[in-house]
Formats: sequence, structure tokens, C-alpha cells
Amino acid sequence: MSPSPAPTGPPGPTPAESGPGTPPPARSVRALLSSPAAPSSPAFWRSPVRGAWFTSVLGVVLLAGITVLFVTGLLSYAAYNPGLSPVNDKTPDKGLLGFYLFSWPTHPYWLYRLTQGVHVTLGVALVPVLLAKLWSVVPKLFALPPARSLAHAFERISLLLLVGGALFEFTTGVLNIQLDYVFPGSFYPLHFYGAWVFFAAFLAHAVLKTPQALRNLRAGTLGGGRARGPAKRAATDESPHGDGTGTGEAVGADTLASARPGDPTVSRRGAVAMVGGGALLLFATTVGRCFDGWPRRTAVLAPHGGAEPGSGPGGFQINKTAAYAGIDARETGADVWRLVVTGRSGAVRLSREDLLRMPQYESALPIACVEGWSTSDQRWRGVRLRDLAALVHGNTGADGDGPPDVLVESLQRHGAFRRSALRANQVADPRSLLALRVNGADLTPDHGFPARIVVPAAPGVLNTKWVSRLTFGEL
Repeated sequence: MSPSPAPTGPPGPTPAESGPGTPPPARSVRALLSSPAAPSSPAFWRSPVRGAWFTSVLGVVLLAGITVLFVTGLLSYAAYNPGLSPVNDKTPDKGLLGFYLFSWPTHPYWLYRLTQGVHVTLGVALVPVLLAKLWSVVPKLFALPPARSLAHAFERISLLLLVGGALFEFTTGVLNIQLDYVFPGSFYPLHFYGAWVFFAAFLAHAVLKTPQALRNLRAGTLGGGRARGPAKRAATDESPHGDGTGTGEAVGADTLASARPGDPTVSRRGAVAMVGGGALLLFATTVGRCFDGWPRRTAVLAPHGGAEPGSGPGGFQINKTAAYAGIDARETGADVWRLVVTGRSGAVRLSREDLLRMPQYESALPIACVEGWSTSDQRWRGVRLRDLAALVHGNTGADGDGPPDVLVESLQRHGAFRRSALRANQVADPRSLLALRVNGADLTPDHGFPARIVVPAAPGVLNTKWVSRLTFGEL
């Protein structure tokens, strides 16, 4: 048998001749990207749990939960009365984003305790739901080509804002709860502006996807029993039978299901139950810090959980100690400390004994902080703010012009709210006090001795401790 003739023409490059600097043929790149070993290949993602029903359940839960988070977050921002004074406004460049701001009320007195407790506790509980939702759609992030049309390109960009915004908001929120201020800048502007970017992307996504999610839930064909294989693929909108949206997604098909699912170990309903169990566990180990007594001991995953910091009249939660605030005991002694009260009619200097000789009133009010923790009602006793206003602002009674706003200054050395402002309605409330005692005893240094502000429904940082000056007037 004679040998076959040698091929004619120039020989192709050998592997050695190709070298590392020679780009591979385009066909090889496409083959690599479509390989089952590449994340861009549908065959790479083999979990049989992924599917339209699973993602839709999580999406509907997040739709309700994130809406509540956004509303309670806006209420928390309004509670600081940022439009009252620059000392309260940590986002001075907010512009139209402050369109909804209003004078924060003092009724009911537990309002901020409720809204911020819901905001933080719900946010923590939703973390497993958010992570599961992102896991369920992660194959979409690697899908190729990156954009099939202009509409699809805009959708992908909006998803980057949605996913990035969600991770940013939840991460900064959890770090703030844990008192880990590792992010650059102040928490207030970062979280506020980030919330608007995230919610805008979230709202656009919800408008586009909620009808589809509800259809998936009503159909329910992919939710029962074991996780199943991929649904039958339908024509895409790039074919004559598409829906015309230009996204290239299948019409009526489960585009989230794996093309080559592995053997199921849990049903999709079981996976939902696991996510729900994780959310309930986080809820149960967080919500207790909104209460005193045994419920607080269950809040093992958050600061201000566990046992109370002490016993006796002052044995309830605090955020900043006197040592942290740089309070020197020599500044608060009876022979040194004086409260300076100023207004349109002049100024007065009052010792603690002078304040104790004024009419004393008692208010049962909680302390509620932005981190989500709060105390039960404590019995505060001291001088009404409106009585102090009357000393330097003329007639503030029913037949006068009413109490004005007040700027409160503290002996505190550092911190964002060592100076804060209260609105006239907060000053006028008969439960608003310059407190000198709590639960039948003098204030402790950590609770603001020699005097502190207590105002119904106000965030904890506006209940200023170690007060040194009150300036009444329009702010």
C-alpha cells in the first residue's frame, strides 16, 4: 500500500510557534465560553433548586419587606428634623430628596421605638432572603452576550444598581447595628443616598418583574415536591414567536432552571423553608433588644442584647458612656457645673440646686436608638423644657406665642450630636424634660449627670446627655 501524498501549501503554525502572545482563534474563545466548565454556560449551574417559582417566592417577600424598610428608613430620617437646623442635618445636599420631610410629632411617645425597631429587626431578618434571591439569579449575571439589545442593556445596568445597592445598604446597615464603623465617611449620608439609588432600581425592577412573579406563583407548577429539571424551552423574542421585548428571554419557559440539573437533595419548598427558618432565627436573636428583662437576653447576635449593664435605678441600656464622651467629673461637680439658658430676653445661669427648686415633673419615656435597640419606659423627673423657655423667652403660655425651638449643647467632647436642635412642638410637650433624676435616683454619669434631655418619640441622640447650654429661639 503506497503512502498518501503529503498535503501541499504552507504548513500551519505548530503549538510552539503560536506562543503565548498569539491570540487564539475567535472560534476557540466562543467554545471556551460555552464550555460546561465556564460560568457563562447554562450547563455550569446545575442546582435543581433554581427556578422561576423559587425566585418568585423570594422576590414577593422582598417586595413587601424592602418597601417597609424604605418607608421606616425615611421616617427615621425625618425623626431627626434635618430641616430644622444644620446641626441636625447630616445630608445638606439632599435637595429634592427631602421633599417629604415634616415636623416629627411627639405622639405617640413610643413612635420612634416602633418604627426604628421594625426597620432594624426586619432588615436583619431579610438578610437570608436577600442572599437566597441573589443566589437564585446569579447565572443571569454571567449570561452572554452581555446585551442582546438596547432594552436588554438598560435592564442589565439597572440590575447592577439593584444588586450593588442591596448589598451596600444591607452591609452598611448591619455594620451600623454592630457599631462597626469601618465604612468611609458618616453612616447617615452613605445610607441615605444609597437608599434612594437602591430603591429607584428596586422600584423599576418590581414594576417589570412583579406581574411575572405573580403568574409564576399562581401557576405553582414548579414549586411542589422535589426540585425538577428545566422547563421546556419556548421561543425567544428574537425568533418569530418572541414577545418583542428584545431581551431574548424565553416566553413561557423557566429560564432560571438549570439546563443540566443535578440530582435533587431538597425540594424547592424545602429550600424556601430553610431560608424562612434562617430569617426566623435572626429575628428571634435580634428582636429582644427592643425590650427589657428576659427578652433582651435572647438578643445574642446584637449589641445591647444579653444582660442589662447594671442594676438599680440606672441599670438600663446606654450607648455612650461618660468616659467615651470625654466627660470630666470635675466639670459636673455641684460647685462648678452651671446650665446656661439664653433667649430673646437675656440669659440665666442655673446650678443643679436651682433647677431642683423649680417645679418638678415626671415622665415615663423609653430611650430608642437608631441602631434599633430601645429600653422600656423609664421614670424621668426634672424641669419642663417649656418652663425653662419661659425664663428667657417671655410669655410661652396659651395666651403667648408658645415655646420656640431650642439648640441643645453638651459637655461631650466629640460625636455627631454633641449639639442638636429640637422643634417648638417638642419643647412645648409637657412630657419633654431637662431630667435630673431617673427611677427615683439621681442620674448616673453614664446616663447624663448632672442633666439630660428626654423628649417623647425622639431618637436617642436627640435626648442629649451632659447638657451645658440651652439656646431658645428660631433656628
